[in-house]
Amino acid sequence: MIDLRSDTVTRPTPAMRRAIADAEVGDDVLGGDPTTQRLEAVVAERLGKERALFFPTGTMANQAAIWLHTRPGTEILVDIDAHIVEWEMAGTAALCGVQIIPVRPAAGSVMRATDLAAAIRPDSDSSAEPSLVCIENTHNGAGGVVTSLDEMQAIERVARNANLPVHLDGARLWNASAATGTPLEDFAACADTVMVSFSKGLGAPVGAALAGPADLIARGVRVRRRFGGGMRQSGILAAGALYGIEHHLSRLHEDHAAARDLANAIDGAGGVKVVHPDTNIVMIDLPTPNATEIVERAQQHGVLISFWHNTRVRAVTHLDAPAAMVAEAAQRLRRALESL
Repeated sequence: MIDLRSDTVTRPTPAMRRAIADAEVGDDVLGGDPTTQRLEAVVAERLGKERALFFPTGTMANQAAIWLHTRPGTEILVDIDAHIVEWEMAGTAALCGVQIIPVRPAAGSVMRATDLAAAIRPDSDSSAEPSLVCIENTHNGAGGVVTSLDEMQAIERVARNANLPVHLDGARLWNASAATGTPLEDFAACADTVMVSFSKGLGAPVGAALAGPADLIARGVRVRRRFGGGMRQSGILAAGALYGIEHHLSRLHEDHAAARDLANAIDGAGGVKVVHPDTNIVMIDLPTPNATEIVERAQQHGVLISFWHNTRVRAVTHLDAPAAMVAEAAQRLRRALESL
């Protein structure tokens, strides 16, 4: 079985497992864990931020950022298909007491500066006060689409003109940087806070980080604890993330190449249309609303892919699926698509 459901399905490599086993640890709640502290310093430096904080998940880190930037009864502006909107269990409402204003792109697949500007409502006693703008890069729901540095800077200008802070959900910011050659810190400079994930693309088993100004991240320690994210010997987890940054970041272009090959190989099979991938996510649009059947048929042919919605399925290339395996998966998927 070839598993292309997500780049989160990877298993730690033997070398990563050794790094995890050998990690120097301490109680991160009671005085600090040295390996976790080293990871946080590395992330802060790579993103050009003053401080970073290790979280068990990217969702928790995103919600902590929203908590830090906002107050209950306000609203945040987010792309309508963003992870924060679709996949975080209404955390902004349940945890932060904040309303989402979903921004629908007028053209293309992701929010642009012009879309954001049009969505910011005039000050009124009858509407909630905006408190935050969130950007996602790469954009998962759009198929790993990269928002260019120029466009991110334009979005930031719109937000600043409205006196709004910016949070960047950069779960796969690694991929955006690898695809464009734009340094991570340049992307990160467009936002006050940035979340990055270690289990997406880098092969780590778990973990994310939130980076930003030192005073804000210091407050984030309390928020993380409130959300249940205080961890003890967290260096065991941080060691896997550190290894991923040091050894797997430089190979992400291989996943992008494999995704392009997969897209080219299956485009048109059974009448499907494939969204050309910017990075490692391949969205497959179906001619009829039979995504559940396609997922089942693909599994029968030995490939695991994800249901996205009734007319779309998703495949993601990753560390555990080298080019030859992805090529085999493409042939199996073609047969599955053509058999319907």
